[in-house]
Amino acid sequence: MEKEDQRNFLIAMVAMIAFVFAYQAFIMKPAQEEFEANQAVREAEQQTGPVVSSDAPAIAEIKPVQEALEDDVRVPFDAASVDGSIRLAGSRIDDLSLKKHYLTVEKEQEVRLFRPENSEFGYFATWYWADGSKLVAGRNSNWTQVGEGQLTPGNPLTLRLESEGLVIDREISVDEDYLFTFTDTVTNNSGEPRQVRAIGSIERHGDYKQFLETTDPGSSSKGGLAHMGLMGVVDNELRLKKYKPLFQLKDIKGETSEGTFPSSQGGWWGLSDMYWLGALVPQQDAFFAGLVDKRKLSRGGPLEVRTESAPITLAAGESQTVSNSLYAGAKRFDVLQHYQNDLGIPRMVDAIDWGWAFFLTKPFFYALEWLSGIVGSFGWAILAFTVLVKLPLVPLYNQSYKSMAKMKKLQEPMQEIRERFKADPQRQQQEIMKLYKQEGANPVGGCLPILFTIPIFYALYKTLYVTIEMRHASFGFLRDLSAPDPTAIGNLFGLIPFWSAADIKSIPILGIIIGIGILPILYGVTMAAIQTLSPPPPDPTQRRIIQAMPLVFMFVFGGFAAGLVMYWVWSNLLSFAQQYFIMRRNGVETEIGKFVKRLFGGKAKATD
Repeated sequence: MEKEDQRNFLIAMVAMIAFVFAYQAFIMKPAQEEFEANQAVREAEQQTGPVVSSDAPAIAEIKPVQEALEDDVRVPFDAASVDGSIRLAGSRIDDLSLKKHYLTVEKEQEVRLFRPENSEFGYFATWYWADGSKLVAGRNSNWTQVGEGQLTPGNPLTLRLESEGLVIDREISVDEDYLFTFTDTVTNNSGEPRQVRAIGSIERHGDYKQFLETTDPGSSSKGGLAHMGLMGVVDNELRLKKYKPLFQLKDIKGETSEGTFPSSQGGWWGLSDMYWLGALVPQQDAFFAGLVDKRKLSRGGPLEVRTESAPITLAAGESQTVSNSLYAGAKRFDVLQHYQNDLGIPRMVDAIDWGWAFFLTKPFFYALEWLSGIVGSFGWAILAFTVLVKLPLVPLYNQSYKSMAKMKKLQEPMQEIRERFKADPQRQQQEIMKLYKQEGANPVGGCLPILFTIPIFYALYKTLYVTIEMRHASFGFLRDLSAPDPTAIGNLFGLIPFWSAADIKSIPILGIIIGIGILPILYGVTMAAIQTLSPPPPDPTQRRIIQAMPLVFMFVFGGFAAGLVMYWVWSNLLSFAQQYFIMRRNGVETEIGKFVKRLFGGKAKATD
């Protein structure tokens, strides 16, 4: 490989290292930034509009969740995927846990998504009703239960509210997954025409990073590659804004001068975390507008996202029925796809942050999901997926490895040319090019697979990172394929049980070294093995840099999801076998072959 080719190859590898380090920094080293207080608030006219403000009174005392739950009259609910209770004051869902998802792999405590307002990190949702600029069914309206019993998929909850000449009969139902449906029949008993509208509200209190840590420990440091913040679909357009710029009152792409997002084609509007979603789903055949209440945020209040439906005119004595829904749960692909395809809620599967490479990440997920159903686990699915990904690239890799084999055979003739024409670089270059032509060698042919490797690496990384199906999925000694390798050198890979790998990895500087696990080490070893099959750069400095790469990547991969590192180790093993076979077939001696023959006392000899 000539100097110019060496330089290009080196640049490509350095770019790849920079790419990996960048994502490492985003995921493993979250920025410890403080919120910027006292941001400039929008002009008042941009904040005013037809949407009713539902400002909350100051909370007198923050209590533990269980104590806060005891302060109000409640009706429990229990379904296959969620359980909790509904506060009758405000008809508010503010107590919700996810029965199929847990805080840790030990599965001792369910993930709690919603919490009462007067508890730490309150998070809740409901549907209000407004008449003009006044709430007639607001945050503390006294609903009464009609009938008895808890809310279950087979037993809807019926509530009633009488307020200022209006009677609202509300039926709340829940399915087997995460969708609550509020079917409201509004009757005008006031004796005169009334104009009312439904307002959906999701409200969250407290610092968003602390909320994320309380809900799902470790998730606050994972915002580099997964969107967390405002997420919604209006007029079939996906609207996103991360938590930090939301709290800084930054503009949101697509909002009107009134700060709203009107939709005439259905949609949804809510808050998305790493794996969880709270979303308002207005009646899909009617107009609605979504917004973020920036006036509250500007005064240090809670984060509230709302939807407002078009006004309904009720003549005296007239009744109308409106059906709105609330999604509160995990972003499971099969569930989101069901709501999108069967209920007609647009782009629900995009609640999963597929990223800009969605044309790869979605098919990758489909393949992994399909394979896991066949082989029985996501671990085996990743190994099978590796083979499927490599199969279409076999011809390309074969050509690449053949090129490497030819280049390796030409190392000695090229060195002779360099020595012979040392004083004449131009003639040296001419003779080397002539040698390339005679042997049919391409000095850059071995680098071509990198062009395909990087996007596949990114897309698989993204897929394993953002899909909840990989969360807490176990495989062998790996208890969570979405988390880093749980083993470490420091505790002899688990032989010292009282010193956890997480504690070792948290040690400053030293933890990076002794916290490295089995899979990253195997990655470094397999990468070094592949290097022995490739022609080394003639320049000593470049050679040392290339030789150091397995060590560098070993520590970089130490913080990646175990499932991703497992994919890469297996991919390296397959690549090594393929390249070794081609090298031997082309009569090229390999360092591995020489080592094996020395080990068994034989003489290394190339075979044709």
